[in-house]
Amino acid sequence: MSLRSALLALLSSGPLTGYDVAKQFSSSVGHVWHAPDSQIYPELRKMHAEGLLSSRPVPWGTRGATKTEYTLTPAGEEALRQWQSQPLAYVQERDPARLKAAYFEWAPSGAAAAQLRTHIAHYEEQRLQTLDMIDALEQRAHPTLARRLTRYVEEEREQIVRFKIYAYEGQLAHAEQEIAWAKRGLQILEELENARKHDRAKPDIHSP
Repeated sequence: MSLRSALLALLSSGPLTGYDVAKQFSSSVGHVWHAPDSQIYPELRKMHAEGLLSSRPVPWGTRGATKTEYTLTPAGEEALRQWQSQPLAYVQERDPARLKAAYFEWAPSGAAAAQLRTHIAHYEEQRLQTLDMIDALEQRAHPTLARRLTRYVEEEREQIVRFKIYAYEGQLAHAEQEIAWAKRGLQILEELENARKHDRAKPDIHSP
């Protein structure tokens, strides 16, 4: 998935200004595809130049200022369909957490445990955010989803909601697996430390 695909998916819910795209991105697709505003705005302009988006000025403020509102063109809709029709291209993993864990023997005292606790805290936060998202989707209370659903009949709305929930269930499972993995690491560190203490406590049979 690319930033372009995420923006096409977000704009498929209806026209949005660049500001609203950036704002809604962080609270919707941003949960599964992070991108800063510094990447979003240039990509919108590039997509517009390539004919994937149309644009029009809309009023902003009280002094005659305007903002640019973007809408998917037929070409943009086709690009979204093509993205969905193509199998995902998987790439080789770059996993800093697993790389670091593979060499914990080089870690100073307490550093490995601190890393694992940080890992747990990160994914605990992600887990809670994902649970909140799933609840909002189930209640159809998420603003981006509610806006999208107005464009479809009820029969189509059900599949839209279920697909969104399914995606976040995958993220929830991932977060829970990462938490369990890090807790297992803490258990291993404790077992190794206890073994070292046991070895140090053994009497030296060679001592006079």
